[in-house]
Amino acid sequence: MFDIQMFDIQQYLDQQRQIVENGLQRYMMQEEGKFSSHIESMRYSLFVGGKRIRPILCLAAGRSVSDAPNIEETLLPAACALECIHTYSLIHDDLPAMDNDDLRRGQPTCHKKFGEAEAILAGDGLLTYAFALLSNPSLPGPETETRLQLIAVLAKAAGSQGMVGGQYLDIASEEKTIPFELLKTIHRSKTGALITASVRMGALAAQGDPTQLEALIRYGDAVGLAFQIVDDLLDVTASTEQLGKTAGTDAQQGKATYPAFFGKEKTRALAKEAVDSAQEALSSFDERAEPLRALAQYIFKRTC
Repeated sequence: MFDIQMFDIQQYLDQQRQIVENGLQRYMMQEEGKFSSHIESMRYSLFVGGKRIRPILCLAAGRSVSDAPNIEETLLPAACALECIHTYSLIHDDLPAMDNDDLRRGQPTCHKKFGEAEAILAGDGLLTYAFALLSNPSLPGPETETRLQLIAVLAKAAGSQGMVGGQYLDIASEEKTIPFELLKTIHRSKTGALITASVRMGALAAQGDPTQLEALIRYGDAVGLAFQIVDDLLDVTASTEQLGKTAGTDAQQGKATYPAFFGKEKTRALAKEAVDSAQEALSSFDERAEPLRALAQYIFKRTC
C-alpha cells in the first residue's frame, strides 16, 4: 500500500504541466503567413492558461505501465492532441449559442476577444489539428497500428457518442426535469469520455497489456465522473475569481446537476465515492501509478 500523503502532487503537476507546455509550444503552428490571424485565435485559447489535467493524465497512465526512460516523449503528441480537443470544446461551449460565457481561465473568452465567427473557426482549427498531431509520422509516437487506435479512441470520445453528444444532451435538457440516469449519461459523455480517453490513450501508446488497459479504463471512468461532479459542486460553492469563469451559470441556465438532485453534502459524498472507485481500480498497480492515485485525490480536494 502506498502513502498518497507523501506524494507531492503540486510539484508533480507543475513538472508535468511544464512538459505539456513545452510540447504545445513545440508542436503548435506559429502566427505566420496568410493564416496568421486565424492561428493567433487558436493559440490565444490554447495558451491562455489551464491545469492541463487531460494531457497529464495521459502521461501518468503511460508511465504507470512503462519503465521506458523516454516514454513521455513518445506520449507527448497524443497528450497535446488531447489538450487541443479540450480547448476547442471550451471555445465552443463559451459561445452565445451554448453557455454564453465572457470569461475562461480568468481571461476574455475567444469570441469576446476575436468575434463569434473567428472563435468557431479557432475551435474547428484546434479540433482538426489534434488529429494532424496524432497521425503525423514525423513526430514521436508508437507504431502505425497503435496510432490508428489512438485516433479511433479520441474520435469516439470527442464525437457524437462522447463529448459532443453529451453537450447536445446537456443543452437539450436545460429548463427540463430529467431522470437521474440521463444526468449520468450527460456527465459520462460530456466530461468523462475525454478523461477516460486520456488515460486509455496513454496506456495504449505505452503498450500496456489488456489487463492494465481494462483497469485504467475503470480508473478513467471513475475519475471522469468525479471531475464532473466536483465541477457541478464548484459552480454553486466557488466564486468567479476562484473558477476563472462565471460562477452560478448552471442554475441560471436551468441545467441538471448533482447539487440540484442531491444537495451539496450528498454531492460531495458521491464525488468521494467516485474517487474511491478510481483508487480501487489501481489496486494491482505498483508505485508507477502513484501520480494517478494522487491525481484522483487532487480532483476531489477541489471541493474543499
